[in-house]
Amino acid sequence: MKLNPIAISTILLFGLSVNSSASAQEVQVVKIGHVGPISGAQAHYGRDNENGVRMAIEELNGQNIVIAGKKIKFEIQAEDDASDPKQGTAAAQKLCDSKVAGIVGHLNSGTTIPAAKIYNDCGIPHITGAATNPALTKPGYKTTYRIIANDDALGRRLAVYASENLHLKKVAIIDDRTAYGQGVAEVFKKTALSIGMQVVDEQYTNDKATDFMAILTSIKSKSPDAIFYGGMDPQGGPMLRQMEQLGLNNVKYFGGDGICTTEVAKLAAGAKTLTNVVCAEGGASLAKMPGGLAWKKRYDAKYPGQFQIYSPYTYDATFVLVDAMKRANSVEPKVYIPKLVETHYKGITADIAFEPNGEIKNPATTLYTYKDGQKTAL
Repeated sequence: MKLNPIAISTILLFGLSVNSSASAQEVQVVKIGHVGPISGAQAHYGRDNENGVRMAIEELNGQNIVIAGKKIKFEIQAEDDASDPKQGTAAAQKLCDSKVAGIVGHLNSGTTIPAAKIYNDCGIPHITGAATNPALTKPGYKTTYRIIANDDALGRRLAVYASENLHLKKVAIIDDRTAYGQGVAEVFKKTALSIGMQVVDEQYTNDKATDFMAILTSIKSKSPDAIFYGGMDPQGGPMLRQMEQLGLNNVKYFGGDGICTTEVAKLAAGAKTLTNVVCAEGGASLAKMPGGLAWKKRYDAKYPGQFQIYSPYTYDATFVLVDAMKRANSVEPKVYIPKLVETHYKGITADIAFEPNGEIKNPATTLYTYKDGQKTAL
């Protein structure tokens, strides 16, 4: 049968429509969740962490990844936990209900620890590049992973440096009573006492406080060589200003990664005590990361002025999740979760592999101080 040109055109268009429909069906959208504080005093950390995930997803989508015969398009589902445990668990449940394929987060140990149980119960893996309390991995969930050194490493390293390198004898300790602040302070205290340092005072605050004059006045009367603060930079910066006001200009100021930010220098507002800061960060310095400096250049081009600490880790965490999906040839969590513990991924932060409990193997730590207002590796 001879077809006229109109009929031929109709058939061709129908064929193109079918083929286009088939092609569209071959693209599978896979959502990766991120949770962090996007509102409140710690929002600068949350934005930085989320930026790391967004940057990774954009680069992954440029790789035209195919899993189980389908082209994968990754999307972020970002949630705000405002550094609040209740809001954090609500965000975790929302991600579970949305059936995201994996989660990067949270920032704070106090939000990550309760969220970890929710992720375990719904069978979705999460990787934190920021929460450092060792209790996170104690339950042994197969869904929980951390790609940064925990507080055992950070608190211990700082105490040893204070004693062996600076030869300090007396230290006062303040913590903000959060899971993170209390945890890292306890490790510092335990290590300091074990190596012969004297803890002359212990004080407590909270992660919303801004006035530390009474606490610092009490500490000043004990004449410490150093103050250790377990908490975050919204409190660390004002505390440094008030230390200067009280004449504590010769007292060293120690802290974990929570105060080890570019923001703490701004919050200290020119206080001379900033030069007394010694802080510890899990991981190598950007200059010593396998791809740190080149990555930071790309990051700054996309998100100028927003870098804090953890975005290289949330970036790598996103790639680690996708690497496990590729090795399992599946985006289904129950299929690819067993591949996570077998990870051997060359990230921009490190060569990433996990212990059976989800902790990163051979974690690095780096100490920093501040010179001319700039965070500088020791």
